[in-house]
Amino acid sequence: MTDPHYLRLLAREYPNADAAASEIINLNAILCLPKGTEYFFSDLHGESEAFGYLLNSASGITRDKIEWLFQKSVSLREREELANLVYAPEQVLSQKDTGDDSYCEWCEITIYRLVQVCKTVASKYTRSKVRKKMPETFAYVIDELLHADTEDTKEQYYGEIIHSITRTGMAEKFIITISRLIRQCSIDMLHIIGDIFDRGPHADLVMDELMGFHDVDIEWGNHDVSWMGAATGNLALVANVVRLGISYNNFDLLEDGYGINLRALSMFAAEVYQDDPCTIFTPHILDENTYDPVDIPLAAKMHKAIAIIQFKLEGQLIARHPEYQMEDRVLLDKIDFQNGTVTIGETTYPLTDRLFPTVSPEHPLELTPAEEELIHTLALSFSHSEKLRKHIRFLYSHGSMYKCVNSNLLYHGCILMTEDGEFDTVSIGDKTLSGKEYLDYIDTQVRRAYFAAPGSEEQRNASDFLWYLWCGPKSPLFGKSKMAAFERYFILEPETHTEARNPYYNLIEQRETCEKILREFGLDPAHSHIVNGHVPVKIRQGESPIKAGGLLFIIDGGISKAYQKQTGIGGYTLIYNSHHLALAQHKPYELAKQDFSKNAPTMQIVEIMPRRLTVGDTDNGKQVAQQIEELTELLKAYRNGEIKEK
Repeated sequence: MTDPHYLRLLAREYPNADAAASEIINLNAILCLPKGTEYFFSDLHGESEAFGYLLNSASGITRDKIEWLFQKSVSLREREELANLVYAPEQVLSQKDTGDDSYCEWCEITIYRLVQVCKTVASKYTRSKVRKKMPETFAYVIDELLHADTEDTKEQYYGEIIHSITRTGMAEKFIITISRLIRQCSIDMLHIIGDIFDRGPHADLVMDELMGFHDVDIEWGNHDVSWMGAATGNLALVANVVRLGISYNNFDLLEDGYGINLRALSMFAAEVYQDDPCTIFTPHILDENTYDPVDIPLAAKMHKAIAIIQFKLEGQLIARHPEYQMEDRVLLDKIDFQNGTVTIGETTYPLTDRLFPTVSPEHPLELTPAEEELIHTLALSFSHSEKLRKHIRFLYSHGSMYKCVNSNLLYHGCILMTEDGEFDTVSIGDKTLSGKEYLDYIDTQVRRAYFAAPGSEEQRNASDFLWYLWCGPKSPLFGKSKMAAFERYFILEPETHTEARNPYYNLIEQRETCEKILREFGLDPAHSHIVNGHVPVKIRQGESPIKAGGLLFIIDGGISKAYQKQTGIGGYTLIYNSHHLALAQHKPYELAKQDFSKNAPTMQIVEIMPRRLTVGDTDNGKQVAQQIEELTELLKAYRNGEIKEK
């Protein structure tokens, strides 16, 4: 029996038996609707154009629906134009000649076709849910068009609505509005499996897109946590974020996107490294800056300056936290400045760069006064960025270390494991944690870094822990033995660049391992999957995103241009609808935008559902069923007089 006090609270929303019964009828009907379509993306890495295109096209599914509707009645050229109109209506409309005599006719035909597409993608939702997605301007008109009877009785009414839209000069606005509605109805839930930031040009625009989406969750990646840590004031992560931004020529993102003032860094670098070509620090030029073009030789100097500051700050942080057991990552104090070598373990290597004007051989981890002032100036820029603050708050409100949703377990990196297939343990204080318990602990610490009292010991320690999550050997977001940034900069020998992966990445080929992980998180392996990112799947080397016979999917396929030479493709989308689970393999966006029809994604159905899934089969459906039980109790209470009706 439902608690009587709760029933009285429920009665405030449903004040009589008719209201309760009406809602029970509504909810029971909702349970029978088809399950909404879920989309899974991973490792977006700031590629806002590519992500926007995949999102707007529903990874090619919208085009498939257009083909299904109009293949026999509309030419290929018109079908392609209709698909492009849904993806980018403003762009397509801007190419039209509005003075052409046939323009109004084209608008009316296009509106009719868009309404048919919208009917198809909206058919799995309640009328009220679709109405909520509509802007007020055209809500009534769209609702009528979607549900009008096109038989003789209402054909004239239907046609007159469309005629009136064009006659009043509202056709273009209407086309843009209904195209947006089609896009919103095509994806019911959006799951981002980590690493929104770094490498690509505009993580800020990706975040804007996500914040405008109606139902999204984010499973944090190590690059996301790095930015979250920089926003908490962690100086090592401030340096790391700036270093990576300069390394990939992301000046537009830093300066224009988030308002991070790099002038102090450029002046410092130009003065201190004026006679140093800094050749090995030349940035990767994957994208050109629009608003903040920077002289490449100066960018190289800035890159080296912030890298040295970062290595110093990381050494200080490691000294503060001996429990991290990362003393081997402090390398500035292993340099023989006279001979230009560095000793790692028992091996001495020649340095590729021997100019360290700000490093004192006696105190190599100490910042110079100028470096100290510079890093605090940069940290202030991060803390004062209103846009960054909004984005970080969204990462916290919609993010977590992992998520269990509709029998799928989502996380970015890995579950730490030993070579023999057991969950690896981590000692924290007097506790020994592993598996789910360790991820729950991490989730708590990530939140403390941002929400604990600023400047408190609790907040500082949690903020330092975010740095550990970025690159620590027992960070499930990193999943490697070390971050070999210093070695890649200063040592030629490739064996020093190796970052050994956690045994997890070999073990997940085995069904037994994936079943073990699913059970650890309370999921039934017979009906569940793991969705994972972080490590690019190298198709060119014969790797597959499908592991353990379909129990696990690694969907980092190279949306980021930085990885496409390794992967050979332009990313993956995992799509879970009421009929099946499918994997879309994308061509690089640069090819797709040239000719989408020739470079459409390859769709692979990886699992067919035994029957069409309904809302009742989802986690949301379980909540709805619970509501029905509670309302049924309330209805009984009304009818037997326990609660008075109003």
